Order: sequence, then structure tokens, then C-alpha cells
Amino acid sequence: MYLDHAATTPLSAPALAALTTELSRSGNPSSLHGSGRRARRVVEDARETLARAAGAHASEVIFTSGGTEADNLAVKGLFWARSDADARRTRILCSAVEHPAVQDAVEWLERHEGADVIWLPVTEEGIVRLDVLEQELDAGADRIALVTVMWANNEVGALQPVADITALAARHGIPVHSDAVQAFGSVPVSFADSGLATMAVSGHKIGGPVGVGALLVGRAVKLTPVQHGGGQERDIRSGTLDTAGIAAFAAAAEGAVAHLPAESQRLVDLRDQLIAGVGRVVPEAVLRGPRVDRLPGNAHFTFPGCEGDSLLFLLDMAGVESSTGSACTAGVPRPSHVLLAMGLSETEARGAQRFSLGHTSTPEDVDALVAALPEAYERARKAGMSGQASSIQTAGTGFS
Repeated sequence: MYLDHAATTPLSAPALAALTTELSRSGNPSSLHGSGRRARRVVEDARETLARAAGAHASEVIFTSGGTEADNLAVKGLFWARSDADARRTRILCSAVEHPAVQDAVEWLERHEGADVIWLPVTEEGIVRLDVLEQELDAGADRIALVTVMWANNEVGALQPVADITALAARHGIPVHSDAVQAFGSVPVSFADSGLATMAVSGHKIGGPVGVGALLVGRAVKLTPVQHGGGQERDIRSGTLDTAGIAAFAAAAEGAVAHLPAESQRLVDLRDQLIAGVGRVVPEAVLRGPRVDRLPGNAHFTFPGCEGDSLLFLLDMAGVESSTGSACTAGVPRPSHVLLAMGLSETEARGAQRFSLGHTSTPEDVDALVAALPEAYERARKAGMSGQASSIQTAGTGFS
């Protein structure tokens, strides 16, 4: 029973069809002969499709290898372009709950490029504090290179007030980047209406393949490229384009957005069924994140007295696949920075478990979790907080 769609979700039928069709063909989209021109048409049709799905102009779509590359290109590219134009602009305002793709890029700029980073605090539900953001903007706008705040948190599912954030930044002419990888295809997203300068999206979170994503870049926005080469993608992201992956990504995006209202409600109903079930069989579990402004398929809990990894492995042995948080930090023995930023203690944060639903999820998946959870929790609680996940792991899970 797969309950980790926030990490990656299975290929949708339209994406699989587009992928297999294009994998059977050849042609470099940058070549001038017939095969190259055919591949270029596929890429440009996909660009138009993705732009419609994301509420953008086709010229604003820059294809990348995924969300991580898109975030790095946006954060570093905006920082370099802005600081080159005005040497005073070395400050980055970044939410304290960002995905590692943004957080690590910001920290790299701090260590190697002299960036001055202000980490924006969040509420106990994981929502960025607009009052602090406004204070920072008013106090030092002439020193700020950019603001970066994710659209939806990948761990606790909190939806951020993106329109309010961009409105505050626009008063001072400061660009805002948003990692919308979790939001795109799950909630309504419009790049044109958002006021963002840049926005990252990814294929494998919405039913497309791994290894393809996009950065949406406003037509008036200047970015310094992170990599150089053939000058593809407006000279912002050089490299031969993955025609098959791009076609599949666009097909997945078109399908996800077309069915968004109905699918979102279906997932909300399943999520609420899951939350109620967990609360019934493990009353000690604490739901984290906002009750209302959260992703439709996200249910994140902390389980007192147990190690999150222990619970994960025990659930996995029972046939239920979940997560302790971001797959990009899986295996790292430290509490979630998201939960710590929300005010949880390290002990509380270590008991985290994220259940995320997607297009293949069914009520039977939720029933299986609810049935398996009491025994798994009891065993994990008996193991305690002593970091015994490794012993459970080697005792019969097959993991190493």
C-alpha cells in the first residue's frame, strides 16, 4: 500500500503513452534535419501544454532535469544577477521550512558567495509569518536580492500565502521565487496571477517521469545561468533537451490540471478518512500542519515515544509504505528542520510520519494503514527513542 506520493507518484497513463511513443523515435531538438525538426515540434507543443497548465506564457517555460535543478537555477541565478547589478544586494529572505533544494542552495551562497541570509520564521502550523517578512522588507529593501518561499510544504503540507508574499515584495521591486513542486497538479497554480519572478515544478510529482522539470521565468526577469554550453532554453539552461521526458511531463500536467477539482476533492475525502482513522486507533498521534490550508493528499503526524524510522520500517514490514519526511533527506539521522522551525522539540520531531496520497490511492490503502498502525506503533514505542531503527531494519526488512 503506497502512501508516499509526495516523494514520487506512479506514471499516469497519458504520460506513459507519450513517453513510450517518443522513446521509439530519434532526433535532437537542436538539429536542423527532419528528425531534429520533428523533435523540436514535440518539445514546443509540450512547452505550450505545460504553460497552459501552469498559467504561464510558453516563452516563460525553461525545461530542466527536475525541481532541484530548477530551484538552484532560480535562487543562484537571481542572486547573481541582482548582486551583479547592485553590489549592495546580497541579502536573501528565505523561509525556515524550505525543501533542501532551496535551503542548501541558499546556504551554499552564504558560504561561497557572501550572501547574507535571513531565515523567515513560521507559525506552529508551518505558515510563513508575514509580519516578519514585511519588517525585513521595510528595514532593508535596498540590500535584498530576492525572497524565496515554497508554495506548499513537502512535509506537513502547509500552503503558503504566495500572493500576499509577492504583493509585499512588489512594493520594493524585489523578485520572489517559489518552489511549487508539491503544489503544481495538487492545488490551483497560476504563474501569471502569482506575481512570482520564478517558479519551479517537477514531472515525477504529478504522474510524469523522473528526471524532467521546469523553471518558469518571467519574461522581464534576468537570471545568471548556472551552467553553460549550447545556449538552449533562452540561454538560461544549456543542454540537450529530453524530448521523451518533456512530452510525458506535459501529458501528465495536462491530465492533472484537467481533473484537478474532482481529484482534489477525492483526495481530501481520503485524507480526512485517514486522519480520522489514525486518531481512532492511535489517539496519542498529533496531526501537524494546518487543518485547512494544506495539500489535499497530505497527512503528517508525530507519534509520541517512538522513532519515526522505527515506525516506518515496521509499517513497511506490514506492507504499508510511508515516510518520515523529505525523500531528499531520507537516511539522515536528524530531526526535521521543518518541525523544529514550527516549534517542536527534537524529541517530538523524531516521531514524525508522513502519509501522502495520490492518483492511485484508494480507500483500501487507508484501511490497510489503519489496520497495521496500532501494532506497528506499539512495537516502535517499545523500542523507544534510542535510535533502534537500524536493528529493526536488519532484523527482517531486507533494507541495508
